[in-house]
Amino acid sequence: MATVTETLHVSGVRCERCVMRLAAALEGHDGLESANANLMGHVALTFDDDLTSRDAIVRALATAGFHEFTPA
Repeated sequence: MATVTETLHVSGVRCERCVMRLAAALEGHDGLESANANLMGHVALTFDDDLTSRDAIVRALATAGFHEFTPA
């Protein structure tokens, strides 16, 4: 198991409801150990890269309506 920690900036996070929607998009994602978001759009991720990838997590966020991601 290789644990990866990464922080992304996700555009479109403007309120607590956005943070909750982001959390719901990631809830239950296989291999994701933790995800913490704030109102500035920073999302700190810790995941097992044997079970998931940054791209898979970004796809889950895009499905929830978040579309621009940059390293924070």
